[in-house]
Amino acid sequence: MEEMERTQKNFIEEIVEEDLRTGRVKEVHTRFPPEPNGYLHIGHTKAMCIDFGIASKYGGKCNLRFDDTNPSKEDVEYVDAIIEDIRWMGFDFEDRLYYGSDYSDKIYEYAIELIKKGLAYVDDLDVDQIREYRGTLTEPGKDSPWRNRSIEENLDLFERMKNGEFESGEKVLRAKIDMASPNINMRDPVIYRIKKEHHHRTGDKWCIYPMYDFAHPLQDAIEGITHSLCSIEYVDHRPLYDWFLEKLEIENPPRQYEFSRLNINYTVMSKRKLRELVEKGYVSGWDDPRMPTLCGLRRRGFTPESIRRFIDLVGVSRTNSTADWGLLEHCVREDLNKTADRVMGVLNPLKVIIENYPVDKTEEFDVENNPEMPERGTRKVPFSREIYIEQDDFMIDPPSKYFRLKPSGEVRLKNAYFIKCTGYETDENGNVTLVKATYDPDSRGGVSPDGRKVRGTIHWVSAKHAINAEVRLYDMLFKVENPDDIPEGGDYKDNLNPDSLIVQKNSKVEPSLANVEAGSRFQFLRMGYFCVDSKDSKPEALVFNKIVGLKDTWAKIVQKS
Repeated sequence: MEEMERTQKNFIEEIVEEDLRTGRVKEVHTRFPPEPNGYLHIGHTKAMCIDFGIASKYGGKCNLRFDDTNPSKEDVEYVDAIIEDIRWMGFDFEDRLYYGSDYSDKIYEYAIELIKKGLAYVDDLDVDQIREYRGTLTEPGKDSPWRNRSIEENLDLFERMKNGEFESGEKVLRAKIDMASPNINMRDPVIYRIKKEHHHRTGDKWCIYPMYDFAHPLQDAIEGITHSLCSIEYVDHRPLYDWFLEKLEIENPPRQYEFSRLNINYTVMSKRKLRELVEKGYVSGWDDPRMPTLCGLRRRGFTPESIRRFIDLVGVSRTNSTADWGLLEHCVREDLNKTADRVMGVLNPLKVIIENYPVDKTEEFDVENNPEMPERGTRKVPFSREIYIEQDDFMIDPPSKYFRLKPSGEVRLKNAYFIKCTGYETDENGNVTLVKATYDPDSRGGVSPDGRKVRGTIHWVSAKHAINAEVRLYDMLFKVENPDDIPEGGDYKDNLNPDSLIVQKNSKVEPSLANVEAGSRFQFLRMGYFCVDSKDSKPEALVFNKIVGLKDTWAKIVQKS
């Protein structure tokens, strides 16, 4: 697959190279245009990677432009979060940070120009009437009674709209195109509406705001964008994009190209639904590690490198499809396997007393931090008479081929000694509360002194030196592949996974983790990859989030591709 990525171009790259070859453009200039009405999710990263990636590959520029033409839903909180996400993903817009509201005066002038050309009119129909007059996919629309107002009357009414003389929804400005067009987007679309709401940047200067379909091509033109790259739902909007540029006689106009959206199973990508999950308390916030938001993925421990790799593997096409969440997990596992130090953490501890080990003795073992990166060196891991192992690593009556600790059974403690079970204690319910064992002092370092085979190797933590930690085990937020696949009368929230978060409050980790920084990532041996929580973890109360387990069903698939 990597070889294919080096030699095959996607259709956008082919378009860009042809434009450069023919001289249609001298320099590639793209833009990433998020709307500041929520947090970016992983679906947005595809557009981000394409917009910034294409510009970078061909030595061009990419602007960050906030589409802030809807004051009712926008907030500076989202602006700051989006900027943080983009930078975390490794992309640089340098000094090219713009806002749609920067161009309010110019866009207003363009609207005046359309009116003067007889190509726009003020309409008194309300939202429901406009929808009714628009027609259907099989029936043409019909003209508004106000469609033939004079240019002078339209100019007067539009200025009065701007001056606040009318209430929200009382009047709109529409482009005059073709009410019988087979493309419903061309049936006199609304290009300005009244919204008497405070704007997070312009305050109360404006009470009319342009629609995205009108503002978008003009903002692209003002900034000198050459390739306006959009998701596939804008295909039917492209004729309108081109119509505005043509009628306003824009020189060297930008061109719009569409690519498929990123859909992923077991999650939702709708901002409305994600906001509902936050506002109604189904998750702890936009940065809940179960959320597909970039801040949620970052808090959980995903790396920007793994997300970019995932986008590369998904590819760029014109056909919508659904990617497998397991592929994203493969990408972060592949990345962390190379970069994350190995440590020992016992999530569900069971105490073991090694009865023949001296009571007051403590010794240390030199343990490799990362076998993939020998330059990471080693660390000291203490060992003592009492240790913790996983509850699952001991069974009284195990099945066949169980190679962990059992009565009279022997296992290797990772990097330490062989131990053999000599007894155990249980509570009134039959649950094992303590295991007793002996160790072989000649097996230091886990090496067999006499050639005997010990098939099981388990991890452990010295009880005397262990640090208490809370470990949060995350799973899919939804229990079905398509959360929106619901029976009539149902709700997508009916598909929420009740086991998407399991909290282990009494976990034990080795002392090398005493002063770890928030956001640090580790592989807990045999358990998976974990990240120090960036919000709740404190030196005196460590919290680890499980990023992903060790099992990788995608590894062979990707290698063979």
